[in-house]
Formats: sequence, structure tokens, C-alpha cells
Amino acid sequence: MSSTQLSVGMIILSLAVGFFTYYFLSDLTKEKKKTYLGELLEQLMNFVIYIWVGKILLNLSVFIKDPLSILAYPSNSTAFYLAFFASVLTITIKSKRQKIKIPPLLNAFLYVFLIASFVYEFIQIVWNDNTYSIRYMGLLAVLIIVVIVNRDRIAIDRFNLIMLVGWTLGTLGVALSMPFTMVFGYTISPWFLGFILIVCLTILIFKKRKKVS
Repeated sequence: MSSTQLSVGMIILSLAVGFFTYYFLSDLTKEKKKTYLGELLEQLMNFVIYIWVGKILLNLSVFIKDPLSILAYPSNSTAFYLAFFASVLTITIKSKRQKIKIPPLLNAFLYVFLIASFVYEFIQIVWNDNTYSIRYMGLLAVLIIVVIVNRDRIAIDRFNLIMLVGWTLGTLGVALSMPFTMVFGYTISPWFLGFILIVCLTILIFKKRKKVS
């Protein structure tokens, strides 16, 4: 089994654990949980497609000469960023068309993402002896505890933003104290984390001013 196949297998296993954990921990009805998990799975599939599109665009000359050879090229962080922004745009458009509700979908994503990330980093430590994952896994453990303890105490939209800010600040701290920080095998740059943090803080400030007015 190649390293790429092994990495994909670990991601699939981690996501499966994340999906099952959300299904059993969430207090929503079965119908709603199935709806949000189905939508989340669809968006994850879109994300994978966008990564492949990004990889093709970044290696366009190679793809034109030999389309199948693109399979040998690993996806890099740039393709990850392109897929992220494309996914955000897709979800925003669907939300504007009232086909999805972002707060519960984002809440489901946070559950799945945190659990899946923890499982993935745990496998990295046990299977690959990757000590670089210890600090990030510790951050994920703290955030998971916060999610479980406070999931019913704060309004969902506010809770989502607080958790995003917490993850971003924590991951940024790890990134600045380590040679590199990886999320599901992709190196995450501080500028990307800073961008997410600025967006989250801007939304929080906007909501607070709107509430006061």
C-alpha cells in the first residue's frame, strides 16, 4: 500500500468516526441529523472535487500533455486553499437560494471536523510516530471537551463563531511555535489562519453592533 493510499484511508476512517460521533452525540432529531450529515457529506465530496480541479489548474501543462499523469501529483496546500474558497462560495450560493441553513450545517461540520482531526492526529502519532501532532492533538482535545460541555448553553450561531475563533487562535499558536502545522496532511500557513480569524471576528463584531442597534 502506497503512502498516498494509506493517508486517504486514514482520512476516510477519521471522517467516519467523526460522522458517527456527531450522529450519536447530537440532540437533534434523526431526520435533522441525517439531513445535515447528508449535506455535509455532499460538501465534502465537492471539496475533494475542487482539490482535484485545483491540482489540475496548478499543473495544467502536465495535464494537457498527459492527463493520467496528474494522478501521480500530490495535492498541495495551494489546491487546498482553492478548494476551501470554492466550497465557501458554493455554500454561500446555496444559502442565498435558501437550499441550506448555514448555522446547523457549520455546527455539524465542527463536530465532525474536530473529532475526525483528533482521530487522524492520534493515528499519526501511534502509526507514524509523528511527534509534531502532539500539540495540535492536545488543542483538539480541549476544543472537543468545550463542545461537549457547552453545546446546549450558547446560541448555535454564536457558538459556531466562538469555536472557530478558538480553533483558529489555537492552531495559529501551534503554527507559530512549530516548524509547520498540518491539517489532514495539508500544511496550513499562518496567513490562512489569520484570514479565517479576521473573518470570524468581523462577523462577531457585526452581530454585536446589529444586536445593540
